Amino acid sequence: MGSTLTNQTSIQEEIKSRLKSEYACYHSVQTILSSSLLSKNLKIKIHRTIILPVVVYRCETWSLALREECRLRVFENRVLRRIFGPKRDEVTREWRKHNEELNDLYSSANIVWVIKLRRLGWAGHVARMVEMRGVYRVLVGKPE
Repeated sequence: MGSTLTNQTSIQEEIKSRLKSEYACYHSVQTILSSSLLSKNLKIKIHRTIILPVVVYRCETWSLALREECRLRVFENRVLRRIFGPKRDEVTREWRKHNEELNDLYSSANIVWVIKLRRLGWAGHVARMVEMRGVYRVLVGKPE
């Protein structure tokens, strides 16, 4: 039980560190993302190739709690709002509040799905390893 708590704490610290790095990366390209001279598609490519890899580096080993998922989504939505800008609802004339609308505009998997897909890919990679490898033995439940 104690090692599980320690692992979750280390994952939280890793995510916190990654988000700090991602905030620094985001702030370095913030003016580009809000520029009206670039297309939204180009801004999305900048997000996918420059900002997103910073946070998902080595994410294959993370077990995300709901709290970490929310932190990651909050950051991603901040970047997407910078790219797509503010928008008012046509009927109510209120500013957009729902994150689902951002994800619809983005039309791509959100950051949590990216992390889960990378974990699944890593599991497939480990499953194809030679049976003598330690990582494979842990995956199949025979660590000795």
